[in-house]
Amino acid sequence: MPEASGTVSRALREAPPDRLAEAADRAIRAALGASRTDVFVADYRISGLWPVLDPELPDAGFLACHGVAQRCFSSQQPVLDGGDDGRCRVYLPLTVWGERLGVLLVELPATPAASTVEAARDIAGELALALRAADRGTDRYRRARRRERLSMAAEMQWDLLPGRSVTHGAFLLAGQLEPAYTVGGDHFDWSVDGDRLALTVLNGAGTGLSASLLTAVAVNAMRNARRSGGGLVEQAELASDTVFFQHRGERHVATLLLELDATDGRVRAVDAGSPHVLRLRGGSVQRVPLEQQLPLGMFAETRYEVQEFTVEPGDRLFVVSDGVYAAAPDGGEPYGERAMARSMRATRLQPATEAVGTVMRGLQSYHADADLRDDAVVVCLDWRGRAGGPGGGAR
Repeated sequence: MPEASGTVSRALREAPPDRLAEAADRAIRAALGASRTDVFVADYRISGLWPVLDPELPDAGFLACHGVAQRCFSSQQPVLDGGDDGRCRVYLPLTVWGERLGVLLVELPATPAASTVEAARDIAGELALALRAADRGTDRYRRARRRERLSMAAEMQWDLLPGRSVTHGAFLLAGQLEPAYTVGGDHFDWSVDGDRLALTVLNGAGTGLSASLLTAVAVNAMRNARRSGGGLVEQAELASDTVFFQHRGERHVATLLLELDATDGRVRAVDAGSPHVLRLRGGSVQRVPLEQQLPLGMFAETRYEVQEFTVEPGDRLFVVSDGVYAAAPDGGEPYGERAMARSMRATRLQPATEAVGTVMRGLQSYHADADLRDDAVVVCLDWRGRAGGPGGGAR
């Protein structure tokens, strides 16, 4: 049913950015004979999915579909839910370039044929692409994502992110920031260019808006160097010089810069501070040893050197800020010593997109579910190998 996807695609192109859900609803009803649709978007913590078309949906109705929608979101596969009235609710992942935005609900009069499900999946892909593009032209979907007000610092940090996950034939990458609504300086950035993945993780200095501003300067300096063709050394040195000449050494940013060659699994690294790399391989979690160099901006004209290590197919890398591995609530044992490794091993059968949440939930539990005292960032990279291969979990 390619004509159904084409009909919806045209409707989305013609709709204003804030009316995509309504345009999709009308087009899907006409193309597939649906009796109802809705769009559910993931919140900033990825702790729930929230309706866009019917935000006032009664709690009973919302909770009845929420568990099925969450199963679709987690598995990234269509889920069919038949009702006593013979109708069938089809839940489809809204995902673009590996970034999970939410779930599309399509209610049909009967259990659909496989071809109809495939057509609905294509439609969900078109809608996801449109939603991602529409974020620049409307606040509607961002409002639906937030369960509480963001601090000014957090607003800046979320706008600075490249996304929360991305996929490639050779890898799956995901990241998460906490505390989601008040995060200050911790951050991650990435860029995919052919067979190369550039990844940076920043351990922000300070708190609140000043930390967010410092991180924004460092991130944009590294992007400037990278987009001008500069390698890891040029990125680190431009960012370091920029931060130093802004703050004269009084402030600096601990940063880890990585570049993965997707053809052979070789990783080049500049370790300019405290973010740690841990590798999950064969059920064992080990820290990747890197020689730590000066944080960005500590001294004028600091020079950096590249180190290298390799990943094997099936390896999972975690990059974490000190808000994760050094967390020590009430002066107790640091989270990273044992508990973090346990959380990481528990993710072996999960894709990277789920694994970051598992580690963050472990951290929250370690803090007895109290608000985190420090920013925390977790980035997870699943290396599938040059051929791309199925699956996303570590061996």
